[in-house]
Amino acid sequence: MITLNLPAFFQLHHLRLLSLLAVISVLAACSGGSGETVQQNDDFSRSDGETGVVYNGPSASTDDVQSFKLNLWDNLAGENRCGTCHVQGGTSPEFVRSDDINLAYGSANPLVDLEIPSNSRIVAKVAGGHNCWGTEPAVCAEIITNYIEAWAGAAGTSSNVIVLTAPPEYEVTDSKSFPADSNSFGTTVYPLLASHCASCHSEDSALQQQPYIGSSDIDVAYDAARSKINLDEPTNSRLVTRLANEFHNCWLGGGSCTDNGAEMAGAIADFANAIPITEVDAALVVSHALGLPDGIVAASGGRVENNVIALYEFKNESVETAFDTSGIEPALDLNLTGDVRRVGGWGIRINDGRAQGATSSSEKLYDLIRATGEYSIETWVVPDNVAQDGPARIVTYSGGSEIRNFTVGQTLYNYNFLNRSSLADGNGMPMLSTTDADEVLQATLQHVVTSFNPITGMAIYVNGELVATDESMIGANVNDWDNTFALALGNELDGEYPWQGVVRFLAIHNRSLTADDVQMNFDAGVGEKFFLLFGVSEHIDFPEAYVVFQVEQFDNYSYLFSSPFFISLADGAPTEAIALEGMHIGINGREATIGQSYANINVTIDATNYSGESGVTLSTLGALVELDKGADLDQFFLSFDRIGDAAYVRSESMPPAPPSPADLDEQSDIGLRHFAEIDATIAHLTQTPSEQVPASVRTVYETVRQQLPTVENIDTFLAAHQAGIMQLSVAYCTALVNDTARRARVFDGFNFGDAVTMVNADLIIDPLLTGLTANSIELDGIPTELDTQAAPDDIKTHLYSLIADMSAADTQTTVIALCAATAGSAVMLLQ
Repeated sequence: MITLNLPAFFQLHHLRLLSLLAVISVLAACSGGSGETVQQNDDFSRSDGETGVVYNGPSASTDDVQSFKLNLWDNLAGENRCGTCHVQGGTSPEFVRSDDINLAYGSANPLVDLEIPSNSRIVAKVAGGHNCWGTEPAVCAEIITNYIEAWAGAAGTSSNVIVLTAPPEYEVTDSKSFPADSNSFGTTVYPLLASHCASCHSEDSALQQQPYIGSSDIDVAYDAARSKINLDEPTNSRLVTRLANEFHNCWLGGGSCTDNGAEMAGAIADFANAIPITEVDAALVVSHALGLPDGIVAASGGRVENNVIALYEFKNESVETAFDTSGIEPALDLNLTGDVRRVGGWGIRINDGRAQGATSSSEKLYDLIRATGEYSIETWVVPDNVAQDGPARIVTYSGGSEIRNFTVGQTLYNYNFLNRSSLADGNGMPMLSTTDADEVLQATLQHVVTSFNPITGMAIYVNGELVATDESMIGANVNDWDNTFALALGNELDGEYPWQGVVRFLAIHNRSLTADDVQMNFDAGVGEKFFLLFGVSEHIDFPEAYVVFQVEQFDNYSYLFSSPFFISLADGAPTEAIALEGMHIGINGREATIGQSYANINVTIDATNYSGESGVTLSTLGALVELDKGADLDQFFLSFDRIGDAAYVRSESMPPAPPSPADLDEQSDIGLRHFAEIDATIAHLTQTPSEQVPASVRTVYETVRQQLPTVENIDTFLAAHQAGIMQLSVAYCTALVNDTARRARVFDGFNFGDAVTMVNADLIIDPLLTGLTANSIELDGIPTELDTQAAPDDIKTHLYSLIADMSAADTQTTVIALCAATAGSAVMLLQ
């Protein structure tokens, strides 16, 4: 047996188990007590005040007993939890007895596993349905796991120690895999789904219940149904058991739910029988096979979460609710509305919807954060793209588009943090943003932490690194927060600022995380992870030898393999060198077509580099492998070009012939100027030499450059582009009007001491239109003007109207407006 300690890249050590004699001696010493009242918990996030139970028994005799009380007893002693039964004189074990905390501690210890809290007996009991106070036993079990993890952390016990034990040994077998296309599915299983499930399980349905197995788009239905189909045992398919055993939406048709289930099983069998069997290449040198259910859960412990007041790990499969498993009452559960879908490996994908809590339960954020005056919002997110703005709302505690307590948002490549305080307005402005030039936000999995603290101000961390601060907020307070707001993910409460992407984790802390805390939580990672131990002893002279991978379901389409190492569960080191070359990942009897990051491995393992505690690291790379049958059914194996004396001669396959170039749709002859062309065109129109561009204009350009078009495709135009163009136009025109020599040259004959009237307006307008329509610049030798330009008289009509609207403005302001309206017009933008 080997023990594994996370998260520092899975360094291994031998676990020191607390001996039973030591436990007995401690309990004996604790059973007396002095009769003094135990000091109450001063941690704002965990208090027994909500349970209605007041403890007046003997003091906790050790720090560990006190940690037990604060983190487990306080949270379970109420009559709405375990306090009606497991008390003194009640049902054994008496782990929430209120007469003596030390005796309660003694009763609780056999029920918990501080090293691996999720393995605790009390967790398993509640997960099985025993006395769950909510609607989902799995959620209650997760909450108790979090209580035990907090106890373990306070006690100095690592809750992320992994014990490596020998897995079952399965041979790599022939298998069936889902075909790439939906043709066979469409003639066998799909007709039943389309006929009987589309009224609910379709994106076109008024109910829109996921998965969309009845979608009118057969490929969408196929994608949704694959994880519900068992090709090897059709009668065990979820589509079958849902009908036959759970009587869900049976269509009967003169029969029973059992008959409907049998009809579905027959359709799945027909589909499976049409799929050819993938035979294992007998020449391959392979390990034993494993599936994710055979793996060892890699605890995501090692996190700083002592002051978490709302927690969302998205472990439950509900498509209606994201449960708050912090254990801090009231539970701030989020209702999922619109197009919000579950993501494999824990998470939700927000396409066009949001997750929102009730105002009443959201009030705990107001109460607990105002009590400390500081907080952190910690998320693991995957933005869909870098074009979202507004800011698009990732997480918000607000009352609408213009009023909030806090918001974490996205503007293009930037993360934004808005915090209402005594030094900011009711909309959280000014907001803190990451720097444009750094392009911190990317459309990939990122760990984002935003913090406010009156001592240090506001901060944003991305992937463990501090990327933005605002020290001007030092000394601010959050006393004027509003308790009528609601927490939401993916959109503003009024639906005006949608965000698209995946949220895989959210924690709200009512203490600000330090830089070290943020780094520790980043290192801990996110999601459901397993250690898979692939046995290789049959190929080498070293007993109980394994190649170990950390594996997780990355999304609905792939698995992430990472951090492989070689180790033996037996004592000792290898007595002879072990060659390991060309390692490949296999799935369901075949080598994966993608994700072969380890094909070039060439490692020699011997007594000089092998450690009995940590083995030998094989690679620091990761690999994405396609999901086939689903996380419960896919079976993985490893193949080697060489391991020990066994070898496989791999012939390099010829690359496939390139496909014929696809015919593009007809392209518009009209496109957009991109950011550099826009800058050059406005500079030309305002007669601003490139070497004389004022610093004020350069500053504006650098600010809005990422907001301007980056491609010439007219279909990519956004409202944000026009806003950036207008800011740049105003900057150039203001600099022109403020430069008396240049404005006299551009607007020859106009007296800036006179008002702008219809009589002298053409002295301003004509030079602008000439620069706009008649003197187009060339970029890279290519003219940027259109063959057919807008009629000058039509443009003048609009500019005359602008002069009339600005009759009360001074001359310089009116000229700047005319210049900016011309420079920022569609005539300038199109080419």
